[in-house]
Amino acid sequence: MSEPNDDAQLLDNTSVSQVDVNIDEIFGMPGAENIMLPEEEEEKPKSIFSKENVDTTFLDNPTSTKTTVEEKQVVEETIAELDGLISQEEDAGNKGRPKIDKSGLAELASKMIEEGTLVPFDDDKPLEDYTTKDFRELFEANFQERENAIRENTPREFFNALPEELQYAAKYVADGGQDLKGLFRTLAQVEEMRTLDPADEYDQAEIARQYLHATQFGSPEEIEAEIEEWRDLDRLEQKANQFKPKLDRMQDEIIARQQAEQEAKKEQQEKAARAYTDNVYNTLSRGEIGGVKLDKKLQSMLYSGLVQPNYPSISGKPTNLLGHLLEKYQFVEPRHDLIAEALWLLADPGSYKARIQEQGGKAATEKTVRALKTEQQRKISSSVQHEEEERPRSGNKSQKTISRNNNIFRRF
Repeated sequence: MSEPNDDAQLLDNTSVSQVDVNIDEIFGMPGAENIMLPEEEEEKPKSIFSKENVDTTFLDNPTSTKTTVEEKQVVEETIAELDGLISQEEDAGNKGRPKIDKSGLAELASKMIEEGTLVPFDDDKPLEDYTTKDFRELFEANFQERENAIRENTPREFFNALPEELQYAAKYVADGGQDLKGLFRTLAQVEEMRTLDPADEYDQAEIARQYLHATQFGSPEEIEAEIEEWRDLDRLEQKANQFKPKLDRMQDEIIARQQAEQEAKKEQQEKAARAYTDNVYNTLSRGEIGGVKLDKKLQSMLYSGLVQPNYPSISGKPTNLLGHLLEKYQFVEPRHDLIAEALWLLADPGSYKARIQEQGGKAATEKTVRALKTEQQRKISSSVQHEEEERPRSGNKSQKTISRNNNIFRRF
């Protein structure tokens, strides 16, 4: 049987699956996994399985830890002293006493700025004009900036101190990878292939076996027969030395391909996230939804409620306001009438809106009928009252009278 001479067959038989993008994974809907994005792209390792010594002195250096504790104490003492000066300055101002001399603070700050241990503010205010509060703000801002720098650099230092296979695993997780079992299974297999020694008789057969299998040389029986033939011809070690570099390159290509697939998935997820955010913004920027006007406050609430995962979820992952309310009214404070109404709106918006308009029309008709009936009753009541007012009362009927001039019995 012919010997294999081309390791490219391994790549030809590799299936590439289509990457699915789930919006739930991006925006933390209930039960969905969230994407973890690294703050900064790490430098690609030279080799995933190198056996270099790991430097962890930055983690367990007692001198460094002691220095950090001492610096924190100095910071707290300095801030406390500045707070005391501020109190004294305010007390002196209230009681009309002379102001506290701050020239020492200005001189100290100026010296520290020259030495590069203190970063000044970006304004044009000279240090001589600084108040005690200004100095406190300056020192506190520098202390905070230093803490932030340490907080940012520590994960990077920790990452660089990891074995390179763990660096790959950390980057895989940071890029949103979730199949950790499959990842470590692949890493273990690759590491096992790396440790095979062409000088070892057992490893020689395994190297040949793995290479022949990877290049689809033939059936397992044919592969074993070929290995036995090389062993009988005393050519197995030669073949192992020939196949080992090629087998190592194949393993590297497997890892690189898996990493490329994860990076492509991450890129698609980020693209979908940007598209989702843009669509939400464009929808709300019109200032109305379904013909209903939106004010700025309502626009802001709807936007943040759709794109910001600020709420805890029963899945343990953060979720947005929409997911939070769905969970709340389904499980925490059950309001299944609201949930059913929301489901109706989402499932059949046209039917829901038509029914709401129908209900609104009925309500308006009923209101109009009530108003007409009220007006009719008012008119009837007013008409009856007017007739009663015009009708003469029984106690005031007109009596028959005679003129005095017509009285024939009048005395002269």
